[in-house]
Amino acid sequence: MAYSTNPNLPKVRQQAVNLIYRGWSVRRTARYVGVYPGTVSKWLDKDRWYGRIPLATLSSRPEHSPNALPDDIVGAIVRQRKKRNRCAEVIQQELLNQGLTVSLSSVKRTLERQGLIRKRSPWKRWHFTLPRPEIQKPGDLIQIDTVHLGPCNQNRLYVYALIDVFSRWAWALPSLRINTHISLRFVREALKTSGFPFSMLQSDHGSEFSKWFTKVIEDKGVLHRHSRVRKPTDNGHVERFIQTLQKDCLDRIPRTMKSWQKEIPEFIRYYNLERPHMGLDYKTPMQVVRSY
Repeated sequence: MAYSTNPNLPKVRQQAVNLIYRGWSVRRTARYVGVYPGTVSKWLDKDRWYGRIPLATLSSRPEHSPNALPDDIVGAIVRQRKKRNRCAEVIQQELLNQGLTVSLSSVKRTLERQGLIRKRSPWKRWHFTLPRPEIQKPGDLIQIDTVHLGPCNQNRLYVYALIDVFSRWAWALPSLRINTHISLRFVREALKTSGFPFSMLQSDHGSEFSKWFTKVIEDKGVLHRHSRVRKPTDNGHVERFIQTLQKDCLDRIPRTMKSWQKEIPEFIRYYNLERPHMGLDYKTPMQVVRSY
């Protein structure tokens, strides 16, 4: 921090320097201001604009710490990071293997100072996870997710997918891009097709399921729950459905948008109406929905 917190000192220094420019001696100015003559001389040496700009209070922080890491260790940390892009813990161990002893906190601090750590954006809001509901009927919990399944005509090709945890009723559509607007349109189409209302949607923390997505669907009476961080099993049902969709459908057809727009709806019809599920006592999802 600064050696003085008086906000008026920069103005006092400027006035003292101006007095010297007007013909006052250093000693006379020092007596007038109430400081040592050497202090006034230092102010005069630091002035570069002939007293037109106040001399700001500088920080008392030393320019170089005696405990600073040597330049060779800093360079080694940076090289290891750029070479493999590994985390600080791995970099520390690699340096130890090379005979360089450095603490983990020093490695993290060096990476941060060199701009090699990706920090969380201050504009990204935290998602507060709602409690998981009890699954008692269709629509109590709908898991939704997106998956990128490779290039298509020099464009990325995505698949939106959702599944009802109670009945295993599923819905999926291909898309050339993902965003909040497409996510909302996908949910509206699924609602029209399902035949039962949705009480809660559960998604990961992707940008296509942002705060605005939450606000819009909650205005429609549907709650939005984000899965817990580092808990991949929270969305296990929809992840397993995507695996089935890919293995039984997408891997058997050309990877083009035209083929996917034709084959995915046909597979969804088979999945919901004809395909028996062991988890449903060999019933189909629609049989469970209609029997409820």
